[in-house]
Amino acid sequence: MTVNPGDLYASALAGRSKLQARESDGTLRVLPLEVWLRDADGADERLVERAHGPVLDVGCGPGRHVHALALRGVLAVGVDVSPAALHLARARGATVLEASIFDQIPGSGEWRTALLLDGNIGIGGAPDALLRRIGSLLAPGGRILVETDPPGVGLEVVRMRLEDERRQSHWFDWARVGADALFLPAADAGLRVIESWDDEGRWFASLGAA
Repeated sequence: MTVNPGDLYASALAGRSKLQARESDGTLRVLPLEVWLRDADGADERLVERAHGPVLDVGCGPGRHVHALALRGVLAVGVDVSPAALHLARARGATVLEASIFDQIPGSGEWRTALLLDGNIGIGGAPDALLRRIGSLLAPGGRILVETDPPGVGLEVVRMRLEDERRQSHWFDWARVGADALFLPAADAGLRVIESWDDEGRWFASLGAA
């Protein structure tokens, strides 16, 4: 049965199914729901130490980064298109907004930091357009903190669908951006890589205006 990706995501978040992503070449990846649902770990906490409020968390999911920032007294708002994820985020006390990043976002030009974590650089399969949009929301001197794939992955757009034990979604575009290829979409978006680093096997970068 083919359903909307959001329906599969909501079912998995509720613990009713396991969720995996299949690429058009057959590559299958189990999505780390347990990571997204838990509280921030050490790498997450060290990442949010770099975030200066107000912070916009793009694709915030169940809100662990927004929650971690709130505990630090940092003003943060998450944005996501999944009502199920946002319900969980609000339950843990996170301030969140149901919207696409390409919708009208409050506070345009005032966000000092934007977060693009947990693979969300892939949203829509067009990382240059995504970064350009987020950059347009930042205050002067603002930064985007991005999580990437490891070096060597390069920059590629793949066709992907979500699957659980019984159902599958329709195909959609997703992007993969390696740490050493991030400068390509960043430059197209009028941004530059200011710093990059790895932490517990995860790769991050800070982007600012070129």
